[in-house]
This record gives sequence, structure tokens and C-alpha cells, in this order.
Amino acid sequence: MKLFIVSGLSGSGKSVALHTLEDEDFYCIDNLHMGLLPAFVEQLLSPGLKLYDKAAVGIDARSGVDDLARFPEMVDGIKSSGLDVEIIFLQADIEILITRFSETRRKHPLTRKGLPLVEAIHLERSLLEPVAARADLKIDTTRTNVHQLRALISERIRTSANSSLSLLFQSFGYKHGVPPDSDYVFDARCLPNPHWEAELRDLSGQDARVIEYLHRHGEVEELYLSIRDFLARWIPRFEAEDRSYLSVSLGCTGGRHRSVYLAERLANYFRESRYENVSVRHRELE
Repeated sequence: MKLFIVSGLSGSGKSVALHTLEDEDFYCIDNLHMGLLPAFVEQLLSPGLKLYDKAAVGIDARSGVDDLARFPEMVDGIKSSGLDVEIIFLQADIEILITRFSETRRKHPLTRKGLPLVEAIHLERSLLEPVAARADLKIDTTRTNVHQLRALISERIRTSANSSLSLLFQSFGYKHGVPPDSDYVFDARCLPNPHWEAELRDLSGQDARVIEYLHRHGEVEELYLSIRDFLARWIPRFEAEDRSYLSVSLGCTGGRHRSVYLAERLANYFRESRYENVSVRHRELE
């Protein structure tokens, strides 16, 4: 039996994630109070009610500070019962959350106590810290639309069916901020920049002419080999800790050339090695 616990900040995409799971044939319940989670799990494991082999629940800050503080203890108890549990936590920048609430005209669940929206978001982030700390997968949706989030959830869910570690190599531009859901971040801004070549500026690190340009510079190969060997050395340690996901972020100034090139090469290398679940995301190209 597989159970996904979906949590995160209001407005970050929890409903989209749960709807995606429902489309993947999960039995889903939204806004389950934390105190009811053990009873729900007991029902899932009941011999007479095993209609589903995978389920998902959405949990938010309305469960209250006491129950949320007990979240790690509850999860450990559920896992000890033999249930396979994974926790997905969604988040986004506060400015984006404010914009989303303004556009949809929905009320934040914690503003019912008279809190201003900004204070409600900060309170929610604090209340959900025990959940975020135990998350197997954190997804930042600041620069992700609905369709991209659905695709990301679907991809991660399918790879979770395989017991091997799921690797994500993602490129980004520092001028747009570092992805907060990164386990490792590597900076490629020290490398020669194709942006300053007029004929390469509008291309990306996936294009043959940009690849050829970067191949001509020895320092590019040196950085690639250094990152590759570092990851090859330490990824097995994450596997030994039963980690389900590992996100490696490669950054350059704009996130179009050098970081894209490195993310593609690293993904190909580890895919051709023994890792089956390897994916690539180019944030700024999307």
C-alpha cells in the first residue's frame, strides 16, 4: 500500500497535485485533519477495505499547532505499520502567493481569524515547518504553471513506483533566483558565456552550435568532470539513506546556455550508468 501526504503553503498548488494523483488512480482526500490521519491509515489497512493500493491525503495548517508538531511521530508510527509513505511539500515565494490570492479572490484559510494575508502566510509557513522538515520531495512552484506542475507530479509519481533513487538535473538562471528545492547547487558562471557571441545568443545549451562552442574550452570539461565525479562519489550515500529523490541544480547567469549544457551532460551520464529514474528540467527555457 502506498500513501502520499501532500502538504504545503496555501496557493502553492496542493489541489493541483491532489487532482493529478487522482488522475493517476489514487484514492484522494483533501484537507484531512492531522488528528484523523492514524484512523484513516487504519481503515486503509483494514482487510475488508483494500479497494485501493495507493492513496493520497492533503494536509494543511488548519490541523493546528499541537497536531502538526506531532507529525514526525505520526509518520514514524504509520511507517512502522508497513505502509509505504512519501511526503510532498509545495511552496512558493510570498509575493507570488499574494498575487495568486489576489487574482483568484480566494481567502487564505488562516485569515478567518482576522490576520492580514501576509501575516497569515508567515504563520502558515511556521506551522507547517514539521511537515516540510520531513518531506521526501519539495517542489517550489514560484515559476511553475499548472500544466508544468501536473507534469512534474506525474513524472515523480511514476518513478516512485520504482525503488531506485529518482535524480533530477535542473538548470536555472541566477538572475531569477536559486531553486529552493535543490539538494546540490553548482555555479557555472565562471565558464565562457555563449551569450556574448551574437550568433549564439538566441540559442540554448541544447543546440549543436552552443555545444560545439563550449567543447572548445577546456575549463568547461574540467568543471563537468569535477561535478560528475563529486556526484558519482556521494549519490550512493543518499541511496544508502533510503532517499527517494535528489535534485541537482546547475546555474549560470541567464539559465539558457552553460547550465543547460551541464544539466544535459550530467543527466545523460547518470542515465547511462545504473540509474533508471533520471529527469531533466530547464527552468528558464520553460
